[in-house]
Amino acid sequence: MDAQPAGSAGARSSPSDLNVALRECMAALDLFLNNKFSEALASLQAKTKDSMYHALTYATILEMQAMMTFDPQDILNAGNTMKEAQATCQRFRKKSTVADSINNLVHRQSLEHFTEEEIHAEICYAECLLQRAALTFLQDENMVSFIKGGIKVRNSYQTYRELDSLIQSPHYVKGENHLHFEGGVKLGVGAFNLTLSMFPARILRLLEFVGFSGNKEHGLLQLQEGASSYSFRSVLCTMLLLCYHTFMTFVLGTGKGNVEEAEKLLKPYLARYPKGAIFLFFAGRIETLKGNIDAAVNRYEECCEAQQYWKQFHHMCYWELMWCFTYKRQWKMAFFYADLLSKENTWSKATYIYMKAAYLSMFGPDDCSPFGDSEVELFRIVPSLKLKIAGKSLPTEKFAIRKARRYLSSNPIPLPVPPLEMMYIWNGYAVIGKCPNLTEGMLETLNEAEEALARSAATELLADDRCVIKLLKGLCFKHLGKISEAEDHFNYIYLNEKKIKYDHYLIPNALLELAILYLDQDRREEAIKLLEKAKQNYKNYSMETRTHFRIQAALHQAKSAPENGMHCGASAVS
Repeated sequence: MDAQPAGSAGARSSPSDLNVALRECMAALDLFLNNKFSEALASLQAKTKDSMYHALTYATILEMQAMMTFDPQDILNAGNTMKEAQATCQRFRKKSTVADSINNLVHRQSLEHFTEEEIHAEICYAECLLQRAALTFLQDENMVSFIKGGIKVRNSYQTYRELDSLIQSPHYVKGENHLHFEGGVKLGVGAFNLTLSMFPARILRLLEFVGFSGNKEHGLLQLQEGASSYSFRSVLCTMLLLCYHTFMTFVLGTGKGNVEEAEKLLKPYLARYPKGAIFLFFAGRIETLKGNIDAAVNRYEECCEAQQYWKQFHHMCYWELMWCFTYKRQWKMAFFYADLLSKENTWSKATYIYMKAAYLSMFGPDDCSPFGDSEVELFRIVPSLKLKIAGKSLPTEKFAIRKARRYLSSNPIPLPVPPLEMMYIWNGYAVIGKCPNLTEGMLETLNEAEEALARSAATELLADDRCVIKLLKGLCFKHLGKISEAEDHFNYIYLNEKKIKYDHYLIPNALLELAILYLDQDRREEAIKLLEKAKQNYKNYSMETRTHFRIQAALHQAKSAPENGMHCGASAVS
């Protein structure tokens, strides 16, 4: 590759300008990770129209904010700013004549004739497209918008593939800032491979038709290599891996995240940024996944105390604290955080109010209701709080609204264990499964609910309510090692399929959980049959896309060889 700048000196920056830009942007990221959010943005803003790296870094910080808060306004701001950053990057890309364009169509563009700056412009441009795609996924779990915007995403994907080929080429000459460029390639190739490998089969088939493919192991390796090198993108590779191991594998997977790997990745960043809110948050999540709930609570509280500028980030901690106290069955504390979220956060008022009502339903007869709230009245207002982001309703919100509708009648039939059911939607049983005392406590609460259901008069929703409790008890039995009891409970739901009136999501999820149980016993063929049945035979049920993500994760586990023990090195921080 020709490392000399093209064009006039006034129109293009020199390699030393690229050096300065990268140094300034890494300094801004350092400020951001030290909770100096406004200073980080202010240090970048003046050059966002003139420097591709300043534009990209400014937009990336806003995107990280949006990813952490789920706030609709943050998502909108990040999307608009990333679009502007893309336009800035476009100005630094290699200019093509009409003849060049025709030649490129026939012979493919040779990246080896680009200047170092033009190569960096390509990686920054592709990164803008990738981050815009990530924002789309944040807004629409069903991926409809992602696929509709397939041209942009495909351009990013193809660019990363070509840049990856360039690095492997014997004719490629490393520029002065090669490490930063290579880090960008590893981030993009890793992110695409990892994310695409997680998609449900029906979406994958559509994506493969237009040229996409994903390999989970290759994606993880690329991100691990990117995280362990000292480059502008190493912290982004690390954060993506932390998100994957601590969230994506639980919310969209079977709960088999590599917590030890996440700890190893986080350790050097916690050492360098001991009060860094983002890293304290991940430290809390890791403690949660290890079953150390009290330690997790301390980390989340420490995270909230660490900074006051970015209040929306506190809400992420409140959400996790709400679940921590749910795992401990401390309903009043869980209610407290659901109430805080309902008053301070705009992500999903319907979900927060639903959770408030859910926790109230778990209060004992001697417990007074805080603020005089009535669970029935709270459940009744949930459907009126429906929110649309980018024209789409949130899947969790749809679930809450469907469940709350039974309270609209004058003589409502109460939900048996609403917070414990929502806990399943977020895969919380995989979290408490590492803690037998928490699992046993949850089983005790479910047994009490089952007994109360048996004592009450039969209703048209009796089968639904019984099957909800059976699913949750089955999960508790599984994690307590009582395999035959777990199997019986999951089978009960499948055998009573015809009696279920509304909660049709229970049947494919019972098949999924039974399949995961079989996988743990190395009964792979039986597991695959159940997973295929869950995937093919059921549709139009609550949280369907999330269930399909989990089915895909279980199928990947069933069809792949045992883990090869591949580990990444520690993250690079200077």
